[in-house]
Amino acid sequence: MPPSSVPAPHRRLVLASANRGKLAEFRHLLAGAPFELTSLGELNLASPDETGTTFLDNALLKARHAARASGNPALADDSGLEVDALGGAPGVYSARFAGPQADDAANNAKLITELCALGPQRAAQPWRARYRCVLAMVLEADDPAPLIAEGVWEGVIVTAPLGSGGFGYDPHFWLPQWGMTAAQLPVDQKNRLSHRGAALRALQARLWARAKW
Repeated sequence: MPPSSVPAPHRRLVLASANRGKLAEFRHLLAGAPFELTSLGELNLASPDETGTTFLDNALLKARHAARASGNPALADDSGLEVDALGGAPGVYSARFAGPQADDAANNAKLITELCALGPQRAAQPWRARYRCVLAMVLEADDPAPLIAEGVWEGVIVTAPLGSGGFGYDPHFWLPQWGMTAAQLPVDQKNRLSHRGAALRALQARLWARAKW
């Protein structure tokens, strides 16, 4: 086989997360990409404290940490739910809304409890909300030119959880135009519609170019 036809070996790209659901979603979104996607969780590396006050702050913090800890290029997202009736909360605290060690069930329970506790005018359903995702990709921890992209997904919050797919607040994130929650969507459809899919499409051309490290 001539050298020009030998496929380039895949380079490892580390997702700055220990969340298995998020890793599975990114692997699906990045199917066919010219790199091997793994995660901090799979590498048994600790995740950093998310001390940023914005999604961008946290995405960059996590990407640089993952690159430093693994010695590989890294991709991070910081994403969360913004509910208008709660002034944009839980926002950057979405993953730990009910506490540092909270799971999805605890976070969802707190979300619905807080919404139902609002005064009569603000407690009226539907509660407008959106998922927001900011992606950051670095070649190394001190990369001076990180790739950044953002995506938003509009919906409303419903009190009764519906569906068993997805993760996070998906069972309560209702999509009026589709007549179902994010947790009820087939994977392919969710990836076409989601905040994470939108952000990754915005990043994709530059991300593929960077795969030729």
